[in-house]
Amino acid sequence: MDAGMSGSKVDGGGSAASSARRSEASEGAAQREEEQEEDGDEDLQDGGVPFFVNRGGLPINEATWERMWKHVTKIHPEGERVALRIRGATDLPKIPIPSVPTLQPSTLIPERLEAIQRYIRELQYNHTGTQFFEIKKSRPLTGLMDLAKDMTKEALPIKCLEAVILGMYPFSLKTIYLTNNMPTLERFPISFKTYFSGNYFRHIVLGVNFGGRYGALGISRREELMYKAPVFRTLSELIFDYEAAYRRCWHTLNKVKLGQYVSHDPHSVAQIEWKHSILDLEKLGREDFRKELERHSRDMRLKISKGTGPPSPTKDRKKDMSSPQRSQSSPHRRNSRTERRPSGEKKPTEAKAMPDLNGYQIRV
Repeated sequence: MDAGMSGSKVDGGGSAASSARRSEASEGAAQREEEQEEDGDEDLQDGGVPFFVNRGGLPINEATWERMWKHVTKIHPEGERVALRIRGATDLPKIPIPSVPTLQPSTLIPERLEAIQRYIRELQYNHTGTQFFEIKKSRPLTGLMDLAKDMTKEALPIKCLEAVILGMYPFSLKTIYLTNNMPTLERFPISFKTYFSGNYFRHIVLGVNFGGRYGALGISRREELMYKAPVFRTLSELIFDYEAAYRRCWHTLNKVKLGQYVSHDPHSVAQIEWKHSILDLEKLGREDFRKELERHSRDMRLKISKGTGPPSPTKDRKKDMSSPQRSQSSPHRRNSRTERRPSGEKKPTEAKAMPDLNGYQIRV
């Protein structure tokens, strides 16, 4: 409290006004956080730790390079020693460059997915705290496809959002598409928000649906939060499997954001719908949460069956295909931020008794 105010008397109105201002500030911060997460226009924080993005392109400019190493010294247990040891070394081993998998037309879809995941894993997880590629979620599909090509060319370590883009788009000089040349495989983004030890953590994977079974591609610090083979009968089974994995890391699943199926058209200028459904597990309860997940999966299937979903590159699209009239009983579709189906934000409940982790942040 300011020294000039310490001896003053504050009436009820002043206290209420101060409380209102704090509430507005808190709501504004939450809104900025959501906008920041959506647009990717600001450097983020994950679990209370700054998360930087290289916005200067490649090669990395001097300012970004020095900022990255300064951040490494802050977050690495060895501090400045690790930076001096690496930057001063003259005999560092040559890192092999992973090869983009060559997928034959006869290769089965599950085998293709495993090959793609191996490639993503071989690029390795980026632990520097600086994302090397700037990904603006508002970019059209064709623009993100070009970015994916750059990722394979540079073969740098990646974070989870970059892995989603890589798993989604074509990026071979031979025009051998990864998941994009599989018209029977549908892709959609799945975002997780978890709570642990006073902080929120975020993660994203690429959900897949093949033959009515769900799975996912991605990268994470934790093995169980990456690849999921397409063996789950329902979307809720897949999500609850991730929830169980989070529990093993002492994280509480707070919110799940689900996108719609992504177009197979490599020249599409449409944007990815990243957050069609925003589901708060704590507010909904487990059973209602499951029902909302299944409602979302039905909505995606409905779009495909009625021809309003992502067009396949192997099919001729009609020139003026309009969406069919929707009846009142049909699932409601939301295409703008104001029309999404949020289930509400809620503060985390009191944490249950946990073993003493000495303040260690389990980052996933």
